[in-house]
Amino acid sequence: MNNESNTKSTIEVEVELDKDMMPVAIRWKSEANPQGADFAECKAFSLALFDKEYKDTFKIDLWTKEMQVVEMDRFVFQTLRSLGDTYFKATKNQDLANEMQMFVDHFGRRTGIITEEN
Repeated sequence: MNNESNTKSTIEVEVELDKDMMPVAIRWKSEANPQGADFAECKAFSLALFDKEYKDTFKIDLWTKEMQVVEMDRFVFQTLRSLGDTYFKATKNQDLANEMQMFVDHFGRRTGIITEEN
């Protein structure tokens, strides 16, 4: 690998836990964040890593105590929509990406994120 053409970016995630080890605050920062390089607060965090050697996924899902159900619905809706887009970009499998989007639309309607008005 030629290191002269590669750039690196670091993403830091800071999780503040209560006495029961439950997240009460989640903050992240990255020098590549267009909103600035300082820590920014968020209510939920989801990370999936695919292990190169074991061909298995390692996943971390965290959310703070103040995350409301309607916010989790929106977070999952947007994550599913993004996964469908990612899947299509990586595979060009339009048929399956469309089926994934159909489920995302179903999820959006069932949770009230998608309504007749929008």
